Amino acid sequence: MLKHKTNIRVRYADTDQMHYAYYGKYPEYFEVGRTDMMRELNLTYKTIEENGFMMPVHSIYINYKNPAFYDELLEVESLVGKLPEVKVHIDHKIISAERNVLICEGYVDLVFVNRETKKVCRPPEFFLKVIRPFFNKDK
Repeated sequence: MLKHKTNIRVRYADTDQMHYAYYGKYPEYFEVGRTDMMRELNLTYKTIEENGFMMPVHSIYINYKNPAFYDELLEVESLVGKLPEVKVHIDHKIISAERNVLICEGYVDLVFVNRETKKVCRPPEFFLKVIRPFFNKDK
């Protein structure tokens, strides 16, 4: 299992007139969580693209539980529960670090696309080599 946490503070620009974080910002917060997780593994999108692959979002789901507010510190938890075969499924939770309240939870499915053929493909070996050790521990 691969698990990562990162913090984000709700900016004023992220809020609506009620000072709630706008619902459309949560996919962006999920992206910050997963890119920080991948960056820690030296698997940045830049590295993936330089190796001939792209990683577009295939699908996303969010279940909103409670509002987040302007200037609130949020903890974004990103979890890859199984070694990817075709889709990379990442579960996300966003929790208020200040109120200890679940803000939302959901997931993002990404796929690998070969840059030359523009076709969906299995995760490349360089990617699997880096993340495989997180899953071998579970067996």
